[in-house]
Amino acid sequence: MEEVHVVERNRPNVTERKPPGRATIPTEDRLFVGRSEAAQMLSISCRALDYLIGKKQLNTRRIGTRVLIPMADLLHFSRSDHPARLVA
Repeated sequence: MEEVHVVERNRPNVTERKPPGRATIPTEDRLFVGRSEAAQMLSISCRALDYLIGKKQLNTRRIGTRVLIPMADLLHFSRSDHPARLVA
């Protein structure tokens, strides 16, 4: 009687696959940033950032479901004075 050897292949399971890689571009070279990143850059909460967006003090762009803020608008906003409170 012959011996039969079973060879197992190491195929990656769907759950074992690596997530797709993301490009790591320095913040100052990016055109847009997300809401949470923009809030961190301005040292305010996400809720305060949403208030600024709602009052049209910051422009946004939508790509799918993501809300993105242009870096140029963030820099312009950060370089000017804002003596009034965010929430009246």
